[in-house]
Amino acid sequence: MAERKRKLDLRRSLARTALNIVLVGMCAAWMVPTVGLLISSLRPKELIALSGWWEAFRTPLRFTLENYVNVLSRANMGTSFLNSLMIAIPGTLIPICVAAYAAYTFAWMEFKGKEGLYLIVVALIAVPIQLTLIPVLTLFNRLGLTGSFIAVWLAHAAYGLPFSIYLLRNFIGQLPRSMLESAFIDGASHPTVFFRLVLPTSLPAIASLGIFQFMWVWNDLLVALIYLGGTPDVAPMTVTMANMVNSYGGGWEYLTAAAFVSMALPLVVFFALQKYFVRGILAGSVKE
Repeated sequence: MAERKRKLDLRRSLARTALNIVLVGMCAAWMVPTVGLLISSLRPKELIALSGWWEAFRTPLRFTLENYVNVLSRANMGTSFLNSLMIAIPGTLIPICVAAYAAYTFAWMEFKGKEGLYLIVVALIAVPIQLTLIPVLTLFNRLGLTGSFIAVWLAHAAYGLPFSIYLLRNFIGQLPRSMLESAFIDGASHPTVFFRLVLPTSLPAIASLGIFQFMWVWNDLLVALIYLGGTPDVAPMTVTMANMVNSYGGGWEYLTAAAFVSMALPLVVFFALQKYFVRGILAGSVKE
């Protein structure tokens, strides 16, 4: 019996080791393009044209920060970074704030037509953004909002709301009914229950949604290009990088450096909130 148990433990250990090796190999394969991009961004222009990034560690080593200096000082990337922040922060907070209370409403409040309205909201997830560009742009032109941050804030909030409501409603709907009923029995109103019970309990889902929305807004090119245009004063990093391609052509030394400047903040946000990521993604998928 003991021998059989040892064999079973050995098989499980070997299977776990093999799985870990496969996962590490997959992660390494996914990281190769990023590593190549980073190394290329630190190489002089002439070396990028003559050899691949994997040859960068041959002696003598030649690395430089000149590409980053040029991008930040000459390509308007510093201003574009601030513009991206001005777009991404409100473009993330507005839909999350609206969606949180809407999700609570759909999950715990009763009103006529609730199920039908929720079905319409969920169906909007499948509507392509491209179908809305012309009518929304026409509306913004009439209101005089085109070319301003307000226009892109409203656009990102509207485009992000259906998925945000869907994700948060699944999580909030799982909260223990007894917890909310006890609060109502003690005389708590819906706003009190929402702000004091639901919001603190829903932080994993909110953080996960924040990662999704922030990265989508930060990496967006289409919405910013349509509603803001290419004006350097308000252009985010994605628009500036697109203009760099047109201006510099094959200037890889600038594009790779600009790509890493653009990646820095989303990486910080993701790693800072990663402990909530999986829990928020699985919200509503299983019953506890």
